Amino acid sequence: MCGIIGVLSNHEAAPQLVEALKRLEYRGYDSAGIATVQNGTLNRRRAVGKLVNLSDLLVHEPLAGKAGIGHTRWATHGAPTLSNAHPHRAGNVAVVHNGIIENFRELRAELAQKGIEFTTDTDTETIALMAQSLLQDGKSPVEAARGTLARLEGAFALCFLFENEDNLLIAARKGSPLAIGHGDGEMFVGSDAIALAPMTNSITYLEEGDHAVLTRAGVKIFDETGAPCAREKRLVQVDAARVEKSGHKHFMAKEIAEQPTVIGEALGHYINADGTINLPDDLDFTAIDRVTMVACGTGYYACMAAKYWFEQIARLPVEIDIASEFRYREPPVPARTMALYASQSGETADTLAALRYTAGKAAQIVSVINVPESSIARESDIALPILAGPEIGVASTKAFTCQLTVLVLMALRAAQARGEISDEDLRTHLTAMRALPGLLSHAMEQSGAMEKVSRKLAETSDILFLGRGAMYPLALEGALKLKEISYIHAEGYASGELKHGPIALVDEQTPVIVMAPRDRLFEKTVSNMQEVMARGGKVVLISDAQGIKEAGEGVWQTVQMPAVSELLAPILYAVPAQLLAYHTAVAKGTDVDQPRNLAKSVTVE
Repeated sequence: MCGIIGVLSNHEAAPQLVEALKRLEYRGYDSAGIATVQNGTLNRRRAVGKLVNLSDLLVHEPLAGKAGIGHTRWATHGAPTLSNAHPHRAGNVAVVHNGIIENFRELRAELAQKGIEFTTDTDTETIALMAQSLLQDGKSPVEAARGTLARLEGAFALCFLFENEDNLLIAARKGSPLAIGHGDGEMFVGSDAIALAPMTNSITYLEEGDHAVLTRAGVKIFDETGAPCAREKRLVQVDAARVEKSGHKHFMAKEIAEQPTVIGEALGHYINADGTINLPDDLDFTAIDRVTMVACGTGYYACMAAKYWFEQIARLPVEIDIASEFRYREPPVPARTMALYASQSGETADTLAALRYTAGKAAQIVSVINVPESSIARESDIALPILAGPEIGVASTKAFTCQLTVLVLMALRAAQARGEISDEDLRTHLTAMRALPGLLSHAMEQSGAMEKVSRKLAETSDILFLGRGAMYPLALEGALKLKEISYIHAEGYASGELKHGPIALVDEQTPVIVMAPRDRLFEKTVSNMQEVMARGGKVVLISDAQGIKEAGEGVWQTVQMPAVSELLAPILYAVPAQLLAYHTAVAKGTDVDQPRNLAKSVTVE
């Protein structure tokens, strides 16, 4: 989940490294550091905490050199201390690393027998020490890096920098993404294209097991067998405006506000002018008997909502699974199964491992992703981009609603292919979908009202979310958002499940947020809400005007949403879930974009 960068530049490396790390800080912000080579001398600067601390250090202790590497850390092995911060150095070699070296204890024991001492708690130090040991044995830098890579087990993206080598970087990937950037007499390495965007848009993605030897003249890439290989060079356009706050206080606020625009773009991409759904022809819902959906976190809740759509509209059975459980449970995968994977980054380690488990078993592997060049996209039979654009805030917002948008279109296409929906009903649903951007904008106009509610929520320590049907996943998502950025304990429950135990948590100090569009389950949801109110619970009712009129008497707070079709309610009601979490976090003074202990792209187990 860490971010790494490497540059062989014609300019001073330090400013470029820091600028790139700013774009990678969503991957981790426990510590940061850079190392450069100047006149053959290798030096580094590191700081604990967010990148601004490293920037301050470099003002007082600048670092010269046109070749360098950088790192922003999400701590795995070892606490977030200065000694554990990257780059790690051993003698003439410095290393930055994203991932986990699973056999580092074995390697440490081997190095210890040679009298080599350790100064950190990290697995990464082992990489630097092993490379330095090979240098001392007379190996060249390239030979030392290759010899080290051959001994490593686990998942990693690595970049090596060597003393007396100001025109050499060695990069490698296994299980973690890594991109090579091509410049004019310059070369770059980065965890993703966003980091490299200010320097180049010409990108080569390393494949699994690749390593690369970079000089300013270019790059030589070798596959997992060590054989030279060619990898595609492509132009990747990253909209610079999408990775700036653009006047918003936080990235999360900007990304919430972008939802009408990006969903409008997704609808324009997936719905043709003639009212047909534009999905690949080889997405064949008649050749399957079931769908297995696998994801993590917010993506998992998107799949939960999609289960209702696929089963109710397309009459297609759906199983959903948490990727970290699915991959080790090793369930049977019948031949007529579509395996569907949802991931914002397309690099989520557990989701990628689950995908690889179903490869060769499922009839078709489909991914719903935000990064078309990602590993999950490349290893899928069909990759459907959600078109959300870069999402920098750690708590997912626009990626979630764009995932839902693509998934509901898939469900409608499945229903059509399987003869479960009439042409008239399909047209009605697609007409409603075209109105979604306007409804989302209208929902955001309630931000002020939600801010007032959130100031009250910020004073509490426990909050419950309730929802029925497809609103149950939204209750879970609302609770997750609140936990992630406000650090308030929150739980989501199916409304009808409350009386089977969780109602014991309800008292006069417990806000209960009820997500209740006026749909066919509305009356049942209101009955559950009344059970809460009878026990002194403080109900926040989120509903449309008619729903609030019918059920709002005696509730603690209300949040009014525009009326929406039952099919699309989960997309619209994501907005109040996001805004309540956002305003509550702001009221508490927590770090909205970079909440403690979290990172955006989860590339380790």
